[in-house]
Amino acid sequence: MAEDMLTGRNSIVEALKAGIAVNKIFLLEGKTDAGVKEMLRLAREKSVPVEMVPAARLKAVAECARQGMAAFVSPIIYHEVEDILQIAAEKGEQPFLLLLDELQDPHNIGAILRTAAAAGVHGVLLPKKRSCQITPAVFRASAGAAGHVPVARIGNITQTLEKLKKQGLWVFGADMLGDIYYEQENFSCPLVMVIGAEGKGLSRLVKETCDIILKIPMPGWDGSLNASVAAALLLYEVLRKRGGK
Repeated sequence: MAEDMLTGRNSIVEALKAGIAVNKIFLLEGKTDAGVKEMLRLAREKSVPVEMVPAARLKAVAECARQGMAAFVSPIIYHEVEDILQIAAEKGEQPFLLLLDELQDPHNIGAILRTAAAAGVHGVLLPKKRSCQITPAVFRASAGAAGHVPVARIGNITQTLEKLKKQGLWVFGADMLGDIYYEQENFSCPLVMVIGAEGKGLSRLVKETCDIILKIPMPGWDGSLNASVAAALLLYEVLRKRGGK
């Protein structure tokens, strides 16, 4: 797969204008010309994070970063959340969504996408900020599954969840100190499953927004499971409770 990088002001500005999924922009510290200001304005409008970096850092990111800037773009086409809900409706199925709460590890995200595609998840919601996007590394880790399950990039996580709740979806989160064991829920309702970040789990506000917090029995160890392992257990339990198809 080709490197997901653009360099130079014109290329990046045109990508932003065209709606290409730009994941992140690296900008050389001290750049303030008119072209940079236009790029920053477009980045703000599109909620694309921009990181100001010294010359050495920029060179490490992109050896030939023209005009002091480089941008990473996605190897897939992102969808809208409403598109994903429409996919479920067209199949005559209760919506089955997965939201990743600020996961950073590309291998974990790739593994989760592979499981999500296999388990029949209608779509995955990925925050634009503080989360790894669908890079070639994620795509490879997913064994190509990233191209088979719709992915939507979202802004504020709690606002997105509240909107989905108003549309009739139940929000389930995974946490060691959950309300019930995951096998106790029948998952017959339209739902979005939320998996927390590696190490810290669900953020406080996201946890408070969930309707039900699920826990996974771990009689042999007082610790936590890898995010991709927890996701696999939960997603396949939803599939099993819904009849396995």
